[in-house]
Amino acid sequence: EEHIFLGREIAQHKDYSEKTAVEIDEEVTRFVSEAYDVAKKLLEQNVAILEAFAKKLLEKETLDGLEIDALIAAASPQVTAAVAECDDKGCAGIA
Repeated sequence: EEHIFLGREIAQHKDYSEKTAVEIDEEVTRFVSEAYDVAKKLLEQNVAILEAFAKKLLEKETLDGLEIDALIAAASPQVTAAVAECDDKGCAGIA
């Protein structure tokens, strides 16, 4: 392999066919689209929490962990219950 000089070879060198390049592009597009859908759904489901954060951050520039936990608990009792259940089970996150 040659050393890349100013990025010229990045655009010219590939070890796969055009068909494989199309498949890679489609898969990357699928990943990005799915991640976008999940992020949008999470934001829509947690709009009350987001609004509480925005309001508090307008009042105060930074928040610590306890303040964040309190905002989440106040804005969404369902999230608080899910976090408590997950902590009891040793979960890594909330679905």
